[in-house]
Amino acid sequence: MEQLASLSKRKRTTATRLTKSSKIIKTIIAAIQEKKGTNIISLDLRKIDEAVSDFFIVCEADSQPQVRAIAENVEERVREKCDEKPYHHEGYQALQWVLIDYVNVVVHVMQPETRKFYKLEEMWSDAAAQEHEE
Repeated sequence: MEQLASLSKRKRTTATRLTKSSKIIKTIIAAIQEKKGTNIISLDLRKIDEAVSDFFIVCEADSQPQVRAIAENVEERVREKCDEKPYHHEGYQALQWVLIDYVNVVVHVMQPETRKFYKLEEMWSDAAAQEHEE
C-alpha cells in the first residue's frame, strides 16, 4: 500500500488535463500490450475530487520478470513518444506492484495476487472504467 501512500505527497496539476484519447494514455496502453500485460483497465478519476490523478491505468503481469518488462517498456515508450519522464516510480525491488507516476496519469503494473488483495478498481469504484483489449 506504500505505492498509494506516495501519491498523496505530491500535488495534482490542473494545467494539462488529460482525456481518454491523450497521447500519453494511448502510449502507455500500447506499451503494456507490447509486453503482453493482461486485464488492462483505465480508470477516469477526473470527476472525483479526492483523486490524486486524472487517470489510473492498471494491468497484470504473470511474473516478476514480466512486471519489470512492462514497467520498463512503459517508461521507455513514454520517454520516446511523449518526451516525458515519470515524476516518481517505485516497486522495482519486489516486483509485485510497480507504480509509475506521471502526475496526471499513474500506471500500476501488478501481479494477479497483489491486484486481488488491493482491489484498486473497488477502491475507486466511482471512476468510469474502460477495459482495453490485449
